[in-house]
Amino acid sequence: MPKMTRQTARTIFERLAEARPAPKTELHYKNPFTLVVAVALSAQATDEGVNKATKTLFEVADTPEKMAALGEKKLGDYVKTIGLWRNKTKNVLALSQKLIDEFGGEVPRTREELESLPGVGRKTANVVMNVAFGEPTIAVDTHIFRVGNRTGMAPGKNPLEVELGLEKIIPDDFMQHAHHWLILHGRYICKARKPECWRCPIVDLCQFKEKVMSPNPPKKEKPKPAAKKATTKKKTLAGKPKLRAAPKKKTAKKKAPAK
Repeated sequence: MPKMTRQTARTIFERLAEARPAPKTELHYKNPFTLVVAVALSAQATDEGVNKATKTLFEVADTPEKMAALGEKKLGDYVKTIGLWRNKTKNVLALSQKLIDEFGGEVPRTREELESLPGVGRKTANVVMNVAFGEPTIAVDTHIFRVGNRTGMAPGKNPLEVELGLEKIIPDDFMQHAHHWLILHGRYICKARKPECWRCPIVDLCQFKEKVMSPNPPKKEKPKPAAKKATTKKKTLAGKPKLRAAPKKKTAKKKAPAK
């Protein structure tokens, strides 16, 4: 795969920006703290599922203090519809308590401090820095990892390689919203199982070889079954008249000579 040029990358983001002029996260949140919680809960779950759970949760607990006061059982009742909810419940309570104890109840702004919170990895930290504090970071989730590799913008074997590759090739004036353009593009067009290349605005610039250019690709014709060879039936004696043995000729008895 040839290395993509920065000019091609610029054209890609110009088109993505034209298609979605004001991209934003689809997770619902009220402040930096609820954003941290929402992103932590979204691991291996859909944004839609997280939003349903946090709609009522954030009405009663939108600060670390209120969240910690819920306790494990009450918090679990709010988020039990989300995958891995038991472990996530413990992490949310632990990060809430750490924010109270070490950060005065405020969400820190640096990646290192954010990653020190329970349940917060590099991706979550990058999302919070980008969305809450306006930092030009790239949070590589499954969608961005897929798009970075498929398009040829930033091929990599792991999320960090893709992240660093994107940082090198994305023009500075697109960095702020690049994270959302790529996520939304991967979520709604460059899908995992069946990319909708026929409606992709960057299809001519993408280096993906297995493009799907129609929503209804022609069905593969099933091979016709081979014609059966005519078989000759073995001749059997069944049904034929049985051959009868020829009758034995009667022989005349010899008379005894007269005495």
